Amino acid sequence: MALDLAFLVTAFVTLLVVIDPVSLAPLFLGLTGGMSVSQRRHIALRACLISAGLLTLFGLAGESLLTAVGITMPAFQIAGGILLFLTALDMLFDRRTERRKGHTPEADDPSVFPLAMPLIAGPGAMASMILLVGELDGDLAMIAALHVVMLAVIVLAFAALLIATPLERILGKTGNMVVTRLLGMLLAALSVQFVLNGLRAIDMV
Repeated sequence: MALDLAFLVTAFVTLLVVIDPVSLAPLFLGLTGGMSVSQRRHIALRACLISAGLLTLFGLAGESLLTAVGITMPAFQIAGGILLFLTALDMLFDRRTERRKGHTPEADDPSVFPLAMPLIAGPGAMASMILLVGELDGDLAMIAALHVVMLAVIVLAFAALLIATPLERILGKTGNMVVTRLLGMLLAALSVQFVLNGLRAIDMV
């Protein structure tokens, strides 16, 4: 059966907009302040691999998995928003730097949270995979193609994360401090939006 290229292009654009790789670079910069290039590369790679795994899982069995444990997507969005807000507070008040003193890099590794989830493989991306797969009526070739499209978006996200290091050199120490605070505010607003989206979805149910 021939692949539906129009659907795949739509899926690519949908995931690209939801994941928004361009916005990840400055957020990654704030979350990994003070880390070396190799540490950042390792964190970026790990975050993207975990994200790809999560989105694959949700694409293949997400709706069944959430239903099985009694979790709705709105509840998932609200929980992710609350956790993201706590990270934003750390960035605003520079608590991450204080915690990092005397600790190994692994003790404060943001690759799983909040990078892999909910920034890359967030509720929106997971819901998108569930909905997109649902439109394919079990067409295995199209489902496989959809996951290749998802991986292409993840590769773009990885490239965006790698841009953070040269961006840090351009900004300098003072610039990094300012950017971290500003991005903390942005992350706080994003976390509140996650919660609001979840509350709106509950009202629609």
